[in-house]
Amino acid sequence: MSKFDQKYEEWLQTNLAEEQNHRRRELLENGLGFGTLEFLRSIWFPTVGNFDHLYPEWEVRDFNNRYRYLDLAYMPLGAKGCIEIQGYGPHARDLDVTRFKDLCWRHSLLALEGWTILPIAFLSIKEEPKQCQQLILAFIGKFLSNDIPLNLSWLESEVVRFARRLLRPITPLEVANHLRISDRHARRILHKLVKLQILCIASGKERARTYVLKI
Repeated sequence: MSKFDQKYEEWLQTNLAEEQNHRRRELLENGLGFGTLEFLRSIWFPTVGNFDHLYPEWEVRDFNNRYRYLDLAYMPLGAKGCIEIQGYGPHARDLDVTRFKDLCWRHSLLALEGWTILPIAFLSIKEEPKQCQQLILAFIGKFLSNDIPLNLSWLESEVVRFARRLLRPITPLEVANHLRISDRHARRILHKLVKLQILCIASGKERARTYVLKI
């Protein structure tokens, strides 16, 4: 059994053991959807390494008193993050007018309830995994700004937060402008974060031009 399969099974069984709501429990017993499972296997687990604060088939009630089930709810420290895996068939090609309106209502009502919604296309999971992994890092960064190694200075910690908020590599000039420090100082910080294996060089051979969070 792979490490993913072991951790996934432990996580799912923990959710089942702790769930007293018969509606959600039945959904969990039936197993997660193929798209959700592939997302966890290919994107979430390689990026995060655990399933902490992540809840599958999470039940919520909207303003119309209807039960809604989120593919994955991410709720660290009371935060409300929602990840929805969008399959091409049910969410695009086969979507009729009624279901399309319901999908819009669903997202609107969840947003009004304070949920941050992150829709991810199943095709992107298969064809653009690295971009999806960067997206997840940025998503988590919105909620875990304090999840920074304790041995970093405040400037180094802020560079990590800055990199998490962006969905692309960062440059020394951007870091310098963000922190209001010199370009040379920014490069020293970036080089240290590379040595600590928190960042890696995204472009440039003799002289690094851009940096990205290491996945």
